[in-house]
Amino acid sequence: MKKKGLVLVSLVLALSMFLAACGNGADDGGATEGSNGGEEGEKFEIGFAIKTQDSPYFVTLVEAVEQYAEEQGWDVTVLDANGDVSQEAANIETFVSQGKDLIFIDAIEPDAVVPSINMAAEAGIGVINLDSGVSEEANDITTVYSDNRQNGRLVGLAYAEKMGDEEIKAIILSGQKGNVAGYERRTGLFAGILEGKLGVSEEEAWKLAEEFEEELSSKGKATNEEAKFSVVGQGWGAWTEEEGLAAAEDLITANPDLTTVLGENDQMLFGAMTALENAGIEGVDMVAAADGAQKAFDLIKEGKYFATGLNSPYLVAEKGIEIAKEILVDGKDPESYPEVTLTEPAAITQENVDEYYDHGF
Repeated sequence: MKKKGLVLVSLVLALSMFLAACGNGADDGGATEGSNGGEEGEKFEIGFAIKTQDSPYFVTLVEAVEQYAEEQGWDVTVLDANGDVSQEAANIETFVSQGKDLIFIDAIEPDAVVPSINMAAEAGIGVINLDSGVSEEANDITTVYSDNRQNGRLVGLAYAEKMGDEEIKAIILSGQKGNVAGYERRTGLFAGILEGKLGVSEEEAWKLAEEFEEELSSKGKATNEEAKFSVVGQGWGAWTEEEGLAAAEDLITANPDLTTVLGENDQMLFGAMTALENAGIEGVDMVAAADGAQKAFDLIKEGKYFATGLNSPYLVAEKGIEIAKEILVDGKDPESYPEVTLTEPAAITQENVDEYYDHGF
């Protein structure tokens, strides 16, 4: 948690533990106590403000949070913003007015959600972000998501090894402008490809990737001639297959000699595959920085999809519930957590897809 926020959470927890100790007396009956005085089996009320459920990832994330919370005996209320930041703010305000014990948020935009998170903090309600990062000004506990940078880098390294000295001429499909996870995923891809193609250190590769990203952002395309790597266009696909198809169509028409479609998730690349099929173009590699949809795993097995990064909603939800339990039940200090809590990264290819298959969604 950022040190400037959520003092009330700590005070509430301390008071609750004091009262529990005072009321314990000589009677040792009742529920089993947590390590710092919280009660195992106590029913907590959790709110989950999800940005959308228009993608299998988000549907699975909600289901996983509900499943793991149910195993703790907790109640979860889910409110869907349908991609509307005003509705997202209203949903969080609803949870605050209901006096939820803790709120999970998968935010639409990193800056727009800050006032809502801080409002919850002022009410003494801790907020854990799942999947999407938020601005540093937010008084949250932590953000739990997959290691987007390293997922992208590992996939990029694997693809650079596959391509060797061959030219990579790519387009990239991105989710939403300003989205932290998307930015990390694509720069990770760039870093891995440049590191592998040029044989530079990881540190140098990140510098080159940032320069590549700046060029792409300002010009709509970017090239590293020494690496024989270019991105000739960027489309915005809103994380969905339908929008990915629409974003890919014009880029593919303008660049029929592509070697590669890079993507920030699997769903948008599924749309790109349809666009390529409609255009009668074959032999283009699909390379996703992250997601881990089982449909992608199946395509990887068939050799129709090069790789994806491990972005399992099950792992994210499991870690989120684990942290919530440490705070609500065990009495752990909410301010003791880092700003970001990451799950383990991996590039999933034909060589290891069976190992990760059950983590897919």
